[in-house]
Amino acid sequence: MKHIALYRAWRPQSFQDMVGQQHIIQTLQNAIREQRVSHAYLFSGPRGTGKTTTAKVLAKAVNCERGPAPEPCNECESCRRITAGAVMDVQEIDAASNRGVEEIRDLREKVKYAPTEVRQKVYIIDEVHMLTTEAFNALLKTLEEPPPHVMFILATTEPHKLPATIISRCQRFDFRRVSLEEQTQRLAQIAKEEGMEAETEALQYIARLSDGGMRDALSILDQIASFTGGHVSYEQVLSMTGGIASEQFGRLAGAIQKGDAGLVLQIVEEFMQEGKSADKCMENLLYYFRDLLMIQMIPNVTQLTDRVLHPEEYKEMAASFTRQQLFHMIDTLNRYQSEMKYSSQPQTLFEVALLKLCGIPQGSAAEFDQPQARQTSAAPADSSEVNQLKRQVAALEKKLEKLIQGGSVPSGAASGAPARASQPAPRMSSAAKIPANLDQFLARKSSPEFVEVQRQWGQVLQGVKDEKVTVHAWFMDGDPVSVLEDAVLVAFKNNIHRETTEKPANKQVIEGVLHDKLGKPYHLVTMMQRDWAAAIEGAGTQQKEELKLEHEHEGKDPNEKPWIDEALQMFGEDLVIIKD
Repeated sequence: MKHIALYRAWRPQSFQDMVGQQHIIQTLQNAIREQRVSHAYLFSGPRGTGKTTTAKVLAKAVNCERGPAPEPCNECESCRRITAGAVMDVQEIDAASNRGVEEIRDLREKVKYAPTEVRQKVYIIDEVHMLTTEAFNALLKTLEEPPPHVMFILATTEPHKLPATIISRCQRFDFRRVSLEEQTQRLAQIAKEEGMEAETEALQYIARLSDGGMRDALSILDQIASFTGGHVSYEQVLSMTGGIASEQFGRLAGAIQKGDAGLVLQIVEEFMQEGKSADKCMENLLYYFRDLLMIQMIPNVTQLTDRVLHPEEYKEMAASFTRQQLFHMIDTLNRYQSEMKYSSQPQTLFEVALLKLCGIPQGSAAEFDQPQARQTSAAPADSSEVNQLKRQVAALEKKLEKLIQGGSVPSGAASGAPARASQPAPRMSSAAKIPANLDQFLARKSSPEFVEVQRQWGQVLQGVKDEKVTVHAWFMDGDPVSVLEDAVLVAFKNNIHRETTEKPANKQVIEGVLHDKLGKPYHLVTMMQRDWAAAIEGAGTQQKEELKLEHEHEGKDPNEKPWIDEALQMFGEDLVIIKD
């Protein structure tokens, strides 16, 4: 469990203590000095970069008894009490747990009253993107016409989720990730003043792990210092954070480069015996190959690597892979990392990903850089299949020609590719894609019941996401188009998404949410959006006739019209159009 005592002890109490945000600090200090402080600020940026801390320092600066001043004195009664969180006029509100419209309306009522303890009321709303739409609307009125004694400071890690009307009424400051050099210097200073012995490599690795967040870096340092009794070494940081040394990854990369699957599996087993997790190993290996790519592509790289502390030592390893190989490796690992989140056997996926990588370097570099040559060389292996397919196509063409001459098939139906190219015909959907009672769904596409379902559809999607995020990813492709008694018709853009949604387990999840959110049991009916659009335009009747003909052909003796079965078998029903 991470300790936070060190972070609290070293939390900045004035602007000069802030790390890595000098451009923002300079702007705020100038505004205070010139008495041009805004009524609303928006602080956005990654976690742990100082947004809330800056907001509290700003609240002290505008309310300091010796100010307003560019720097709070931290000695007067107001500064000390704001630091302790004991001033009712300076409030920090967590929007994640106070996100409703009632809380914002209550805040709106309170801002009317003048401050009683300090010069200016300050409301710091953290994670403001979590507010509901209604809450944003309630807050908007206050931001439009704020009382002169009130300042709002909104903090968020996801500014894109805020309405444009809110952003336009605030002065926006984007906090950046703290650089590795600044973080390492700050950690070294803290370690020295706390009486800790810390290796420079250990502090550099902690800075890289924090992903630019000073708060995370201090938490990791505090955790390791508490465990080791004040001595922080590189090996201890690796051990406690689940990290893996670059040398170990160099050994693994060498085994992959040689295609030695046995050694790869042996190294993975060693990682597991050391207590490493498969997902952490996957993450670190991704960073390692990314570092090799940086070393290969950017000469004299120093600060652009994430897990390699001494890039110059790995230039030879980076040169042993081509760029295309590294691109392919990173892509493969990234794909398996995404699947690993939902897997009950992450180690197996990690091993499979590595075994796939073992096959990559066996070809020459030219194979990766010249895909056209690889395709040409692969052609002879498949020539027998290609020749067989050509013979089948030629036989089918002969049969069609004889039937045309005999008058059995209209010439327009077999006019070949040129005619279809000049007048592209829509692909006919299979019977499974068209609901049996499509006419009834069309008649009720604007019914009050459907309007109500459409109004609550956002809640349905959220409910599906809460139940199972993978089902939600497929279900998002569909839109409700009609409601008929106890059935909801959803039209999909992509057939794969529709088919996956129709799987019994996925369908059960969705129908359970429909019952819960809509207040009555509904069963899910699906079709393709292009078919629904065609039905609305009056093509529904024509499609039904074509489907009827298709069923009639299926019910007859297959020998009666053999070219239909052969065409379906060769090309698939989605590519074959049957006309009278």
